[in-house]
Amino acid sequence: MSDENGTADIPAGFPGPGAPTGPRPEPLRFFGTSWVDHDHGYTVRRIAVAAGSLLAAAVSCLVLRLAYEGLAIADIGGFVTLLVVVMFATCSALAFRHTWESFGKRPDPDRQASLRGLLAVGFVGALLAYFFRSLTEAPGERLHRQEYETARAHHERRTTRRTGNPSKKRRRS
Repeated sequence: MSDENGTADIPAGFPGPGAPTGPRPEPLRFFGTSWVDHDHGYTVRRIAVAAGSLLAAAVSCLVLRLAYEGLAIADIGGFVTLLVVVMFATCSALAFRHTWESFGKRPDPDRQASLRGLLAVGFVGALLAYFFRSLTEAPGERLHRQEYETARAHHERRTTRRTGNPSKKRRRS
């Protein structure tokens, strides 16, 4: 008991007596839970995420260009230079595809761990996927919304009360 009224202390992190019960939406990076009702600056955040990811991709391409010029200055040979360019292009394309697909379904953790190096090399593709998805919605919003609505519907079915007293139910003969 915490105060004069005799009300009990509610530990931090637990909902209070007036808080809604049921599933809670999972927060998205840069958006929190504003994606649920598209409030609290959702549109501004989407614009900022789109601009930020495009800017990061452009800066990344500039850094890759400087690295390419460094290879040209080092005169390591055309074959190695071609290999590096093809490697970055291929890894970027694979990272784009993987990132894009991860917005629609949860990636397998084992596969995600095995692709970590490829995604690091193909960071430009991942940034571009983030940019293009943020033009239409918060990246990952559709997946999270689907999971959240399914969890809410399941919760509603479980908590819906029956009407009437089941012990007074007529028996079929």
